[in-house]
Amino acid sequence: MRFRGSLTCLTAAAWLLTQGIGSVHADLPELYERDQLRVCADGNNLPFTNSAGEGFENRIAELMADDLDVPLRYVWAPQVMGFVRNTLELRVCDVMIGVVAGYEHLQNTNEYYRSVYALVVPADFDADVTRLDDPALKGLDIGVIAETPPIVPLRRSGATVRNYLLQVDTRERAPVRDAIADVANGSLDGAVIWGPMAGYFAARHDPPLKVLPLHEDDSDVRLDFRITMGIRRGEPQWKDWINDFIDRHQDEINAILVEYQVPLLDRRGEPLDSASLNAEETS
Repeated sequence: MRFRGSLTCLTAAAWLLTQGIGSVHADLPELYERDQLRVCADGNNLPFTNSAGEGFENRIAELMADDLDVPLRYVWAPQVMGFVRNTLELRVCDVMIGVVAGYEHLQNTNEYYRSVYALVVPADFDADVTRLDDPALKGLDIGVIAETPPIVPLRRSGATVRNYLLQVDTRERAPVRDAIADVANGSLDGAVIWGPMAGYFAARHDPPLKVLPLHEDDSDVRLDFRITMGIRRGEPQWKDWINDFIDRHQDEINAILVEYQVPLLDRRGEPLDSASLNAEETS
């Protein structure tokens, strides 16, 4: 779903739905020396990226540039239809920091985190919901981004689903932020949102909203996604360098993700808390 995102401009699923396909200049040779790190990104897509460098993908890009010992440069474009075609495929930039694993129109690196859709509810919500068929959802008014995986299972659960737009120009609209704000102001009982966005925006209300990762869901849709970085095909040395970077800096990356309240899952799909991360770091 960096994406990435990043995944998606809005969700991991959005990456699968909104990226353009193109192979312009695909036969040019791979760069072997880099005098800058050129990142394809959306300038208005928190918590992933923004032009002020406030997103967690911005922070990871800074780590990469420091490791390469080169300046960091962004190519900004709204993540709507054609984003890949107009940035990465045109070779005006060289990496997308957040892309859902398995996205077939570019080359994926190794994953660097795994997250899951989450239910955002008021702080006093007293049910521990971890799946979309939980009886506690019946009759509730739940916000969801249109065309994303939770919609059909939510309707089956008996919830009333309110759709928020999927494909928007992020310079003008912020549907995820709007949906979570509607939970905070009481217009919605809850919202089911891609985990990194759920955690980030829920924490920015007073009091913070509760975020319940749906890690035990076994409906016929996928709610958890592995997130990689995306590069052009035919660049094996660049892929090898990024995979090595991820391996060497995974602890720092995890710390950034935790700072941004990203709900993280381990390789078995179980939630990773701070204690689990500390154990992994010392093992």
